[in-house]
Amino acid sequence: MQLTHFNQAGDAHMVDVGDKAATQRTAITEGFIQMQPETLKLIIDGGHKKGDVLAIARIAGIMASKKTAELIPLCHPLPITHVDITFNPDIEKNHIHCQTTVKTNGQTGVEMEALTATACALLTIYDMCKAVDRGMVIQSIQLLEKDGGKSGHWQR
Repeated sequence: MQLTHFNQAGDAHMVDVGDKAATQRTAITEGFIQMQPETLKLIIDGGHKKGDVLAIARIAGIMASKKTAELIPLCHPLPITHVDITFNPDIEKNHIHCQTTVKTNGQTGVEMEALTATACALLTIYDMCKAVDRGMVIQSIQLLEKDGGKSGHWQR
Protein backbone atom coordinates (compact mmCIF):
# COMPACT_ATOMS: atom_id res chain seq x y z
CA MET A 1 0.00 0.00 0.00
CA GLN A 2 1.30 3.44 -0.91
CA LEU A 3 0.34 6.87 0.38
CA THR A 4 -0.57 8.95 -2.67
CA HIS A 5 0.22 12.37 -1.19
CA PHE A 6 3.97 11.67 -1.13
CA ASN A 7 6.23 11.52 -4.18
CA GLN A 8 9.17 9.12 -4.79
CA ALA A 9 11.44 11.30 -2.63
CA GLY A 10 8.96 11.31 0.25
CA ASP A 11 7.93 14.94 -0.26
CA ALA A 12 4.30 15.92 0.17
CA HIS A 13 2.62 16.81 -3.10
CA MET A 14 -0.80 17.25 -4.66
CA VAL A 15 -1.81 14.15 -6.61
CA ASP A 16 -2.07 14.68 -10.37
CA VAL A 17 -5.64 13.72 -11.34
CA GLY A 18 -5.42 15.30 -14.81
CA ASP A 19 -5.48 11.97 -16.67
CA LYS A 20 -8.32 10.48 -14.63
CA ALA A 21 -11.79 10.27 -16.13
CA ALA A 22 -14.48 12.48 -14.64
CA THR A 23 -17.11 10.25 -13.06
CA GLN A 24 -20.05 10.69 -10.71
CA ARG A 25 -18.61 10.60 -7.16
CA THR A 26 -20.56 10.32 -3.92
CA ALA A 27 -19.50 10.19 -0.27
CA ILE A 28 -21.65 9.69 2.82
CA THR A 29 -20.34 10.52 6.28
CA GLU A 30 -21.69 10.72 9.80
CA GLY A 31 -20.90 12.09 13.23
CA PHE A 32 -22.57 12.72 16.57
CA ILE A 33 -22.67 15.44 19.20
CA GLN A 34 -23.46 14.36 22.75
CA MET A 35 -25.04 16.90 25.09
CA GLN A 36 -27.05 17.43 28.24
CA PRO A 37 -30.77 16.57 27.98
CA GLU A 38 -31.70 20.21 28.56
CA THR A 39 -29.51 21.33 25.66
CA LEU A 40 -31.07 18.82 23.32
CA LYS A 41 -34.55 19.91 24.40
CA LEU A 42 -33.65 23.56 23.78
CA ILE A 43 -32.55 22.67 20.22
CA ILE A 44 -35.58 20.48 19.48
CA ASP A 45 -38.05 23.00 20.88
CA GLY A 46 -36.48 25.85 18.91
CA GLY A 47 -35.98 27.87 22.07
CA HIS A 48 -32.44 29.06 21.37
CA LYS A 49 -32.03 32.84 21.33
CA LYS A 50 -29.66 32.63 18.34
CA GLY A 51 -32.27 30.96 16.12
CA ASP A 52 -32.78 27.54 14.54
CA VAL A 53 -29.60 25.72 15.57
CA LEU A 54 -29.94 22.84 13.11
CA ALA A 55 -30.80 25.07 10.13
CA ILE A 56 -27.74 27.21 10.79
CA ALA A 57 -25.55 24.11 11.29
CA ARG A 58 -26.82 22.70 7.98
CA ILE A 59 -25.85 25.89 6.12
CA ALA A 60 -22.44 25.89 7.84
CA GLY A 61 -21.84 22.30 6.75
CA ILE A 62 -22.80 23.03 3.16
CA MET A 63 -20.51 26.05 3.10
CA ALA A 64 -17.68 24.01 4.62
CA SER A 65 -17.96 21.31 1.96
CA LYS A 66 -17.33 23.96 -0.69
CA LYS A 67 -14.29 25.33 1.20
CA THR A 68 -12.55 22.01 1.88
CA ALA A 69 -9.66 22.65 -0.54
CA GLU A 70 -8.92 25.86 1.39
CA LEU A 71 -8.76 23.98 4.70
CA ILE A 72 -7.07 20.67 3.80
CA PRO A 73 -3.75 21.47 2.12
CA LEU A 74 -3.58 18.77 -0.56
CA CYS A 75 -7.27 18.56 -1.51
CA HIS A 76 -8.32 19.52 -5.01
CA PRO A 77 -10.99 22.19 -5.39
CA LEU A 78 -14.07 20.37 -6.68
CA PRO A 79 -17.29 21.44 -8.37
CA ILE A 80 -19.76 20.19 -5.77
CA THR A 81 -23.05 19.24 -7.43
CA HIS A 82 -25.07 18.32 -4.32
CA VAL A 83 -24.84 18.44 -0.52
CA ASP A 84 -27.47 16.99 1.79
CA ILE A 85 -27.13 17.21 5.57
CA THR A 86 -29.65 15.60 7.89
CA PHE A 87 -29.87 15.77 11.67
CA ASN A 88 -31.57 13.16 13.82
CA PRO A 89 -31.91 14.08 17.51
CA ASP A 90 -32.02 11.07 19.83
CA ILE A 91 -33.65 11.91 23.19
CA GLU A 92 -32.74 8.54 24.74
CA LYS A 93 -29.03 8.94 23.95
CA ASN A 94 -28.93 12.76 24.38
CA HIS A 95 -27.19 13.28 21.08
CA ILE A 96 -27.74 14.53 17.56
CA HIS A 97 -26.69 12.34 14.66
CA CYS A 98 -25.48 14.19 11.56
CA GLN A 99 -25.32 12.49 8.17
CA THR A 100 -23.89 14.18 5.10
CA THR A 101 -24.03 13.20 1.44
CA VAL A 102 -21.84 15.07 -1.05
CA LYS A 103 -21.76 14.54 -4.82
CA THR A 104 -19.64 15.76 -7.70
CA ASN A 105 -18.87 14.82 -11.26
CA GLY A 106 -15.11 14.97 -11.22
CA GLN A 107 -11.70 13.36 -11.32
CA THR A 108 -11.33 12.74 -7.59
CA GLY A 109 -13.60 11.76 -4.72
CA VAL A 110 -15.57 13.88 -2.27
CA GLU A 111 -14.82 12.03 0.98
CA MET A 112 -12.95 14.99 2.45
CA GLU A 113 -15.74 17.39 1.50
CA ALA A 114 -18.33 15.20 3.22
CA LEU A 115 -16.17 14.72 6.33
CA THR A 116 -15.49 18.47 6.50
CA ALA A 117 -19.20 19.25 6.16
CA THR A 118 -20.11 16.86 8.98
CA ALA A 119 -17.38 18.21 11.25
CA CYS A 120 -18.30 21.84 10.62
CA ALA A 121 -22.02 21.21 11.08
CA LEU A 122 -21.35 19.59 14.46
CA LEU A 123 -18.90 22.34 15.43
CA THR A 124 -21.59 24.90 14.63
CA ILE A 125 -24.02 23.15 16.99
CA TYR A 126 -21.31 23.27 19.65
CA ASP A 127 -20.63 26.95 18.99
CA MET A 128 -24.29 27.92 19.18
CA CYS A 129 -24.92 25.95 22.39
CA LYS A 130 -21.65 26.28 24.32
CA ALA A 131 -23.08 29.03 26.53
CA VAL A 132 -25.48 26.51 28.06
CA ASP A 133 -23.42 23.29 27.70
CA ARG A 134 -19.63 23.44 27.44
CA GLY A 135 -19.41 19.68 28.06
CA MET A 136 -20.76 18.64 24.65
CA VAL A 137 -18.68 16.00 22.88
CA ILE A 138 -18.30 15.61 19.13
CA GLN A 139 -17.55 12.00 18.24
CA SER A 140 -17.32 9.29 15.61
CA ILE A 141 -16.95 11.42 12.49
CA GLN A 142 -16.41 8.80 9.81
CA LEU A 143 -16.90 7.79 6.21
CA LEU A 144 -19.88 5.46 5.78
CA GLU A 145 -19.82 4.99 2.03
CA LYS A 146 -18.17 6.24 -1.15
CA ASP A 147 -18.86 5.52 -4.77
CA GLY A 148 -17.26 6.35 -8.09
CA GLY A 149 -13.83 6.49 -9.57
CA LYS A 150 -11.28 3.77 -10.13
CA SER A 151 -11.71 2.21 -6.70
CA GLY A 152 -15.50 1.98 -7.14
CA HIS A 153 -17.88 1.39 -4.26
CA TRP A 154 -16.83 1.13 -0.61
CA GLN A 155 -19.11 0.77 2.38
CA ARG A 156 -18.34 0.59 6.10
